[in-house]
Parts: sequence; structure tokens; C-alpha cells
Amino acid sequence: MSGQEKTNVVPLQITPDLSILEVLQAYPQVRQVFYRYGMGCLECMGAMNETIAGGARSHGVNLEDLLKDLNKAIKSRG
Repeated sequence: MSGQEKTNVVPLQITPDLSILEVLQAYPQVRQVFYRYGMGCLECMGAMNETIAGGARSHGVNLEDLLKDLNKAIKSRG
């Protein structure tokens, strides 16, 4: 890599500070987890820059439960 290219790397664990969009791009299967938690507007402008913690807060979702289920979904990826 020349140093001029920027590569977004999402870790193997989803954390509260990651943006919803980057997690969806790296792990499309988590979309269903967000839907189960009532976070269905994943394509809205807010979701593009919103962190998982911010999204959970604005939707009244328990952050720890959401993170647990998101991480379970990426680990069960086949």
C-alpha cells in the first residue's frame, strides 16, 4: 500500500464507537439484528455517521444487549 490509500478496517469485534454504516458494510448479516431492535432506518442520513452507541441511545435500545447480538451474528458467519 502506498500510504495514500485509506482502508477502513472493522475489527473482529463490534464496539460502541463504530459507525452503523461501516459495520453494515463489513457485515451485511447484522442488518437483521438492527431490525430486531427496532433500528430499521439503516439507510437514513443519520445512520451514515451515527455510532452504534448513538443509535442505541436514540432508539432506547440496551447497548450491551445490542452489542452482544451483533457480535454473535458476526461470529456465526459461515
